[in-house]
Amino acid sequence: MALLLFRQIASLFLIVAAGYVLTRLGILKSADSRTVSLICIYLAAPAVVLKSFQIELTEQIRDGFLLCLGAALLVHLLMLALGPLLARLGFDGVERASVGYSNSGNLIIPLVTALMGEEYIIYTSAFFSVQLLFVWTHGQAQVSGLAKPDWKKILTNCNLIAVVLGAALMILRIRLPEVLLTALGTAGGLLGPLSMLMVGILLAGTDLKAVFRTKKLYLIAALRLLVMPLVILALYRLLGSLFRVENLWTLLYISFLAASAPTASMITQLAQLHDRSPAYAGAINVMTTLLCILTMPLMTALYELVTA
Repeated sequence: MALLLFRQIASLFLIVAAGYVLTRLGILKSADSRTVSLICIYLAAPAVVLKSFQIELTEQIRDGFLLCLGAALLVHLLMLALGPLLARLGFDGVERASVGYSNSGNLIIPLVTALMGEEYIIYTSAFFSVQLLFVWTHGQAQVSGLAKPDWKKILTNCNLIAVVLGAALMILRIRLPEVLLTALGTAGGLLGPLSMLMVGILLAGTDLKAVFRTKKLYLIAALRLLVMPLVILALYRLLGSLFRVENLWTLLYISFLAASAPTASMITQLAQLHDRSPAYAGAINVMTTLLCILTMPLMTALYELVTA
């Protein structure tokens, strides 16, 4: 699995390279990253999520989904517990949020699709749903310094709406027309390539030398890509034996993979929204995204070793 993951991430990074080259040649512009991001957020990601729920609700799927919800909640509670410690160590709100929140949507959904198949996307939606609630409450409070959550943005988030609508359709056993399912599949297939294209466009407008010269970024990247996944792996291994769910370690791997991902691009967007060092937040995102091609396969190999 670690080798397959490395190959899949490497193939996605070739699209990153294409976006970088096209931008450096002037064919694309740095501002185009926002357009690509909006397509991912408002079209591709909701399409993937909605289509993932178009399956028969069985006891196995129900138990697996609840397991992934619980696993995601555990990850985010751990992040909440570590927040005060990081604050005492001198990490500001943007840095703490960058350590705590991973890119569990744009990167993980295409990876899980390629590695395990579309039938497993429903379990990535569990992690993504929990993270959406935490990002727009706790995450926004960390980045902005404001304690009041933006409930309107939480409840009207198109991806959360897709999860709720998809779950309702699955519970009610309502099957969408085949032509609509085909359209959702086509739109959802854009998520991986467009996400990586966006990263390439952002990289082209980033001073990479300055990024790699900033020492604290390496510490933040180590916490996000190595320390957090290792702690989560220990907790999963400790608590996993308490559950009797079919394909337990396969399902927990999906949540573990999401927790091992680079910093969520949403943190950069929140930093831009509240004018809290958006360039620095973007640099953290760039650093962790570049390094994940090595760390995520490594974490996967450790996961396989520990759960064998």
